[in-house]
Amino acid sequence: MSENNQVRDVFDAIADPTRRRLIQLLTEAEEIPLHELTAQFQMGRTAVSKHLTILKEAGLVLDRKVGRETRFRLNAFPLKEVQDWVAFYSKYWSTNMLRLKQLLEEEEE
Repeated sequence: MSENNQVRDVFDAIADPTRRRLIQLLTEAEEIPLHELTAQFQMGRTAVSKHLTILKEAGLVLDRKVGRETRFRLNAFPLKEVQDWVAFYSKYWSTNMLRLKQLLEEEEE
């Protein structure tokens, strides 16, 4: 990316429920035109476009022009960072729950 392009944190991009809903919609189709995405929300085209821009800056969304229409598709690869982070804490909680179970079993004895 050039210096003028902003790179956004994936966690920041998925923090908003509207953007998570956009990601969900994009998983359901190969490509979706902007007007079809906008129809799924109670907000205007400009607001949806701003959310898509944030997702693009995080590398989660790719777009292409087809005539006068812009079509969007998901690039799920950056979500691996989120998956890795959650997996780490999943191990943490599993370990702590196992310890708790052992303590409770010892108390019952």
